[in-house]
Amino acid sequence: MSTTEMNTARISRTVVAASVAAALGFTAACGGGGAEKSADKGKKPSRPPASRPAADGAKEKSPARDTQDTRDADRPLTEAQLKQAALATGDVKGYEVKGAGSADLQGQSVPAGPAKCQPVADMFLFTTDPDSRAAVSRGVHAEDDTDASVTTLALLSYGSGEADEVLDGLRKATGECTAYQYVGYKYTGVRALADPDLGDESVAFRLVASIEGAKVPAAYTVVRDGTTLAAFSSMNMLDADKVEVPEKIVEAQLAKLKKAKSTG
Repeated sequence: MSTTEMNTARISRTVVAASVAAALGFTAACGGGGAEKSADKGKKPSRPPASRPAADGAKEKSPARDTQDTRDADRPLTEAQLKQAALATGDVKGYEVKGAGSADLQGQSVPAGPAKCQPVADMFLFTTDPDSRAAVSRGVHAEDDTDASVTTLALLSYGSGEADEVLDGLRKATGECTAYQYVGYKYTGVRALADPDLGDESVAFRLVASIEGAKVPAAYTVVRDGTTLAAFSSMNMLDADKVEVPEKIVEAQLAKLKKAKSTG
């Protein structure tokens, strides 16, 4: 890569980060939310878990133990548990991970137009309906300065059945929505991508955001693992046609989340 291309890559990464931070800072001010929040404040109680009959020939557990195990599996992860599960620098070779700060994307949902695009508009800020019980976000970028992409991830925990509801709404919206307006900004080129077939279920899509005069192509991957969503967005102004969420980041985060859940 030439010196000019290298400088362009560095500038592109800076513009993406600055533009997105400006837009999301404005939105957060409107909504008054934050990416790291308590697990219980103002939240709805979890729906009771559905009971499932034991398989033929399976050893039956006592009703009390079985109910307790189900409740434990459906209990939303706390903010502390999400922080433990979130990627950190050193977890993915070649990438640096930063805490909230500029990656603090989550705000309160505000109406998008048209309404059918609301789940997509919310996910741009890692906001959902139903709201998550706890959430953390991290910014990830390649240590290679010639890589102009900026990736942000969020871990969102929910009550029983709520994460499923979020994925269902997002899947429907990405199939119907093509463009929308949200807090004064325009988003176009919304389209569903092939299901990455990750976790319990997953959704992928892309769009182009018009932020502070800049066109910012973005790709999203959202994966459900039980009652937790791992959401990833990647933006790249240099290689618009090739913008994608790096697989190694997704794989590393899902593996760390699963490990944290098993030891928690």
